[in-house]
Amino acid sequence: MKLLSVKTRKLLPPLYFNEDKGDAAIVVVKFFAPWSNWTWYATEGSPVDEDGMFDADKPKVDFLFFGLVDGFEKELGYFSLGELESVTGPAGLKIERDLYWEPRSLRELMENK
Repeated sequence: MKLLSVKTRKLLPPLYFNEDKGDAAIVVVKFFAPWSNWTWYATEGSPVDEDGMFDADKPKVDFLFFGLVDGFEKELGYFSLGELESVTGPAGLKIERDLYWEPRSLRELMENK
């Protein structure tokens, strides 16, 4: 499964777009590890260069997301497409994108958990 489709990439606002929205920011895409309770909720993202910079003129080599990471604890932070794609679980399982995810705000997500 392709984790970041062209359609989803177009729906994601660029990094820092939601900076002043707080928990009203919309979670556009959800990724999850089918063998554990780890889940990543992305509210924005941009292609980045080898130094993790999205606004430099260097070639882009990865995609950096910002959103909620729900693992050992819940926290807002950055995670990359490359990191998600590199994870391999038991029996070769990989991180998946929730194909049935309906966008909602971080506030709604936290209220329903």
